[in-house]
Formats: sequence, C-alpha cells, structure tokens
Amino acid sequence: MAPAGLAMRPGQLHRYAAPTEPPKEVDETKRNVLKLLAVAGLVGAAGGGLGAGAFQYVQPPSVGLASFPKVQLLDLDGSPLTVTKVEAEYNVLTDDVILFNYPLGNEPNFLINLAPATPGGVGATNVKNGIGHQSSIVAFSAICQHLGCPAPAINFFPPGTCPQTPGGHTFYIHCTCHGSTYDPTNGAANLTGPAVLPLPQVILQWDTSDDTIYAVTEVGPPVNGHLSTLTGDYGVGTQSQLTKQSPTRLCNFPS
Repeated sequence: MAPAGLAMRPGQLHRYAAPTEPPKEVDETKRNVLKLLAVAGLVGAAGGGLGAGAFQYVQPPSVGLASFPKVQLLDLDGSPLTVTKVEAEYNVLTDDVILFNYPLGNEPNFLINLAPATPGGVGATNVKNGIGHQSSIVAFSAICQHLGCPAPAINFFPPGTCPQTPGGHTFYIHCTCHGSTYDPTNGAANLTGPAVLPLPQVILQWDTSDDTIYAVTEVGPPVNGHLSTLTGDYGVGTQSQLTKQSPTRLCNFPS
C-alpha cells in the first residue's frame, strides 16, 4: 500500500526506502573519557616501572638504626684506641682535627682531650661526660648546629688561636662559616651564635679492663640535617676508625 498522500496508477511499480531511526547525537564527553582511559591503560602497562620509580623519589626509603649501638673506636693505624694512647698523643694544644663517625656513616664527631699539655697549664679536667684518668676526653658532633657546616670548617680552637675569649674561654669549638662557638667543657653549650642549639655529645665508655674506648650513645639535639640522629644513613658497624684533618681557622666571631 502506498504511503498516504501519494497517487499511484494501477499496475505501476514503485520503490520505497525502508524506514530508519533518526541518527543519535554523539556524546563527545563520553568519547573523550574513554580515549583517556585507554591511553592511561597503555601507559600503565608499558611504563609501570617508571611510575614506581617516580614514587620512590617522592618518598625515599628511610635508612638508619633502631637504637644507639656500642661501637669500638680504632686509632689512626687501625689498632684499638686506648685511653693511654689518647692521653699520650692528644691534649688541649693538639692542632689537628681528630674525627670518627658515629652512629651513622655521615655523622662525623670530634674526639678531644682537654687535659693541659703540662701539669698546671691551661686546659680542663673533670668535664661533663669526660673519660680517662682526668675525665678530660670528650666527643661532639662535628657538624655545626647553625647551617650544618662540617669539619674542618668547624673545629676545636686550642688556647691562644684567636684573641677573642667568648664567655671567658680561651679554647672552644668554633665554626668559621658564620661564627657559632661551643663550650666543650660543658656539653658543647652555646657561647656565641648564630647557632642556638648545643652540639650533640657522643657518650664515650672506657673499658678499664683493657683500656679501650667505645661510643655508646649520643645526647642532646639531633645532628644537624637529620630528623633523628639515628636516621639518614647506614650505621658504622661495630668499629669506627679515627681520621685526621687539618683545620680551617678564622677568628670569625659575630660582632
């Protein structure tokens, strides 16, 4: 039957197109989302390692120690360090910077014997946390608490090195970077700024049975640049050997 409204002669053939549904509108937003998901899937499959690597740098693994270890100190030649050796080789006039790492490999510390070079001379005995026959051997962080200048920029200044005597002291630990000064006779308390925190002190233990020396813990604030003195590098192990450096000495005191 012909569609309504169309005249048709008897016996005449006509062809009509089959009825179709109207075209649907394309949802461009949906199409774009699907494209993005497809691309993301390909990138994830092909470059999963890249994503993991990037995340590793965003949150680097924390390395360090769970607690302070007992570490034996070794002399410059690798032999066990003894109180007898320290008292014979070092005193308040020692010019070299003597260092050892503890508790982590990137945490250097001073080893200082504050005993007078001659009986009755300038020096200090019975100091806070000191060991040895005169309780004059101490150890402190060799990283300044101001902006982290390490030894030898920060070092021990023997008596007479500079004309300045902060707090009446003729010898002290002084940082030539910005002028901070610390009192080694009193737990490295601040004598001059700009640092406001004392240097962390390594507690030494003297084994009188064989005269050897151990680092056993650390007191005070964290080492500069570390959220905790126990995090930021790997531990030194069971032994730590002394090293020697030439100091950098400038009488750079805040005015």
